[in-house]
Amino acid sequence: MATLLTLLSEKKRSLISVFLFASFLALLFFSDSLNPFSSSVSAPRKNLSFNSSSPPPVQAQIPSDQPLDGGGAEEGENRDEVFSLEWEICAVGKGLQAADYIPCLDNVKAIKALKSRKRMEHRERHCPSSSPRCLVPFPKGYREPVPWPQSRDMIWYSNVPHPKLVEYKKDQNWVRKSGDYLIFPGGGTQFKEGISNYINFIQQIHPSIKWGIKTRTVLDVGCGVATFGGALMQKDVITMSFAPKDEHEAQIQFALERGIPALLSVIGTTELAFPDNSFDMVHCARCRVHWDADGGQPLLELNRVLRPGGVFVWSATPVYRKNEKDQSIWNSMVALTESLCWKTVVKSTKSNGIGVVIYQKPTSNNCYIYRKAPGLLPLCEKRDSPILPWYSPLETCIKQINENSKDSDWPVSWPERLYKVKSSFISEEKFNEDGNSWKEIVNDIYLRNLGINWSSIRNVMDMNAGFGAFAAALNDMPIWVMNVVQLNQMDTLPIIYNRGLLGVYHDWCESFNTYPRTYDLIHSSFLFQNLTSRCDMVEVVVEMDRILRPGKWVLVQDELIILKKVKGILVSLHYEINIFNQRFLVGKKGFWRPDITKRN
Repeated sequence: MATLLTLLSEKKRSLISVFLFASFLALLFFSDSLNPFSSSVSAPRKNLSFNSSSPPPVQAQIPSDQPLDGGGAEEGENRDEVFSLEWEICAVGKGLQAADYIPCLDNVKAIKALKSRKRMEHRERHCPSSSPRCLVPFPKGYREPVPWPQSRDMIWYSNVPHPKLVEYKKDQNWVRKSGDYLIFPGGGTQFKEGISNYINFIQQIHPSIKWGIKTRTVLDVGCGVATFGGALMQKDVITMSFAPKDEHEAQIQFALERGIPALLSVIGTTELAFPDNSFDMVHCARCRVHWDADGGQPLLELNRVLRPGGVFVWSATPVYRKNEKDQSIWNSMVALTESLCWKTVVKSTKSNGIGVVIYQKPTSNNCYIYRKAPGLLPLCEKRDSPILPWYSPLETCIKQINENSKDSDWPVSWPERLYKVKSSFISEEKFNEDGNSWKEIVNDIYLRNLGINWSSIRNVMDMNAGFGAFAAALNDMPIWVMNVVQLNQMDTLPIIYNRGLLGVYHDWCESFNTYPRTYDLIHSSFLFQNLTSRCDMVEVVVEMDRILRPGKWVLVQDELIILKKVKGILVSLHYEINIFNQRFLVGKKGFWRPDITKRN
């Protein structure tokens, strides 16, 4: 009996030891999962696929009378996590300005190692192996931006202190310096009689364009200072203006400072980060792209993103000059467009000698199938699922139109299309439910209870836009939204474009293609939980800080445990923080930066 009791006692002690050891391991794992500074990357950043599951459901039934301190929390839940972080100013490569640092476009080491620059490889994304944890300084004399709509015509020179473009384009009326301001008169290389006259000319020679009714979304290639896109806003047209970070110093920064949608990008070796069949119109005014290069890949890329039935408006010297060089380019363009089955709608020259040609993309595959001329561009093989336009190489084939999909139909007129989307991707009931939920959140919480000065907001970034309902809820305000679809979530970007909104694909484990200080509000909804399984939350928040203007806001909807981690990082950056109803965090950025005189 004693021996049996001894054995039972030893067995009991062994079980207790196993239990304690398992508890210790669980505690270690749980603690690490709560640590916002652990860097656990479990998947390659560039090899991502879309998640077939929908984003987390939006909780619209939230009381609007709770205090801004997370009222109603259990004892202990209100205790803030305090983190000790050492911040320093970013050290950038030779010839770069720290105040304008863009990590994935200013990677000097990677750019120097390129074997070729012939296809604009040096203007493409080359992200550092690990995202930076440094802060971008402010330009000397930086001040609160000029409010919209005045900013469309003038901005503070001290905010974007780049004089090169003023001198380089002084004869073309792009931009002028006047005292403390940069002035944008509405001129351009092709806009000799002013931008309004140019836009009216396009409508005159092709009346079915119907600005702001049929034509709503435009892609402006090589946009300069976004004169075209800025003027179209008055006609209820929203334009994605893009250009590379090149010798036309800070042109995209000028555009965003003016409050006009713009993105740093280039047609080089990889596809643009837009979905197939997304833009109602593509425009190029002397954009300096060799459309016939590499088997016509640049023009094929425009064909990919242009909606079936959409038009390409091209204004360049080959359209109207008769010299040998221009005629050679024109002849190549004729051959390419015929191979693409683009119809020449109109070719016309203004009294001032500037010419425009307008091409239209077909709405079916009939022309592709029955083409007979030799040497035509081949059709791409049909795929079960589309390849993500993220670091994807340009193709030398024509992507066929999915004639059986509702997504290929031309949307209803604006503004009805904002609320009526024909899609095989989501039911009308689910679409309306999502829209109504976001309307309630925006109207009852965002605009009333969070202490955000919405009258000072123009440029908004939605870090994971879903179906674009947050942007749609803000449509009546003088605000535009860059809708970002995170790569490992549901591919909703085609629906966003069908609604008449703008957006782009992106992986938030890398930096975004924009200059510092270009957005007034950065919004995310249930982004961090899935994101931080692949990259460090600190690096994501630092990127948000880089993009955000001083004196402006971040707005995060997420679980309380996530909000506390975000708050801990933002507090270390000297943000003013409030948490509402344990679900919404608002952080206001100040003008703090670390004292560089104390660096070793």
